[in-house]
Amino acid sequence: MRKPKRGSSSSSKRKKEGSSTTSQKQPSKGSTSRGKRVKAPPSQEPEFFPEKRNLEDLWQAAFPVGTEWDQLDSVYKFNWDFSNLENAFEEGGELYGKKVYLFGCTEPQLVFFKNGEGKVICIPVVVAVVSPFPPSDKIGVKSVQRESEEILPMKEMKMAWVPYIPLEDRDSQVDRLKSQIFTMSCTQRRAALRHLKIDRIKKYEYCLPYFYHPMKEDELEQDTVVQIMYPTEPPIVCDFDWELDELEEFVSDKIKDEVLAEDQKDAFKDFIKEKVREAKKAQREAREARKKAVEEMDEETKAAYENMRFYKFYPVQTPDAPDISQVKVPFINRYYGKAHKVL
Repeated sequence: MRKPKRGSSSSSKRKKEGSSTTSQKQPSKGSTSRGKRVKAPPSQEPEFFPEKRNLEDLWQAAFPVGTEWDQLDSVYKFNWDFSNLENAFEEGGELYGKKVYLFGCTEPQLVFFKNGEGKVICIPVVVAVVSPFPPSDKIGVKSVQRESEEILPMKEMKMAWVPYIPLEDRDSQVDRLKSQIFTMSCTQRRAALRHLKIDRIKKYEYCLPYFYHPMKEDELEQDTVVQIMYPTEPPIVCDFDWELDELEEFVSDKIKDEVLAEDQKDAFKDFIKEKVREAKKAQREAREARKKAVEEMDEETKAAYENMRFYKFYPVQTPDAPDISQVKVPFINRYYGKAHKVL
């Protein structure tokens, strides 16, 4: 029996008839139509793999700034679902067609599982900043353990805004893509941490994404409280409010509480006065710098700052993740303040 030519109608018909019987071998050239019987393999259930979503790993691309290094693995222990973030980029979503800058962070919270067990875990959060330009190229380093606050260039902490490439575009040439999504990344390798000094490692844990809005007066410009860390043994750590606290009474109370030695009274008062002078000077300079920045700013940049929006995304509730519905808050950090919307 001659085998029909490829592309003939009989060949197409045979292909359709045989499409449902994948275990049957096609006769080789020169074989008879009867063919050799072969033992069919045992029937198996087809294995299906869920198709990856285009932005499925977007939340993981946003580095969780300020998370302790030894807690990073625990962040990814649960199968967190950020489909709400993905959907926000779809037509009709909050971020559709907009230029967006994303950074991650974690919030340690007590949450409860289905069995009623309560446990403190690091909940991943993604903050989306809608802006025509990067919201900042700096990182704040501040904690209650650190006496002073530092505002550092992001590159000093090996951080930068990098374009996010959706899964469907990863085979394309990156330089030809006009990305609208940027994520804050960190190139510090965990394996290299053992070669760093403790203070350098701790800096990463105290990092906060920095933002300064020149059109709005900073809360710090209005703050009347200074943190005091007086160098005695042990050091005296306290807050002094130059509007509410009376200096003489404040110092006398420290002596009564046996926190401060009597012979240190005048030195302690001078130390507080100097800290207050420094704080007032810093606030005055900040106000002047902000005023100058606004005066020199073009109208387009002013409009961009006024229209900037912050969105805070928590994971979507799923059966295999703990219940976080009671711990969602709009506060982002001391620089960004509150989100315009929590999702």
